[in-house]
Amino acid sequence: MMVPVEGSEREVPADLVLIAAGFLGSQKYVSDAFGVKLNARTNVDTAPGSYKTNVEKVFAAGDMHRGQSLVVWAIREGREVAKEVDAALMGYTNLM
Repeated sequence: MMVPVEGSEREVPADLVLIAAGFLGSQKYVSDAFGVKLNARTNVDTAPGSYKTNVEKVFAAGDMHRGQSLVVWAIREGREVAKEVDAALMGYTNLM
């Protein structure tokens, strides 16, 4: 069980943050921290056929997007979300 450790908080400057954690549904503190909407299954809600969330420049894939599933789905979604993020940042993508 993940619990906060008092005094361990710190800020790390970053241009990109990827959270890769397998679980069933989203932990409330994670979705609240990013301000993303959840669906009825407590997965991060995204636009149909997309990995975009309701928050600009925040995407979800894998267990956060689909829910607990096979690792092959997570790998596929990782590749697909990378393509979508590339297009969002560059205006186009050459990723397959």
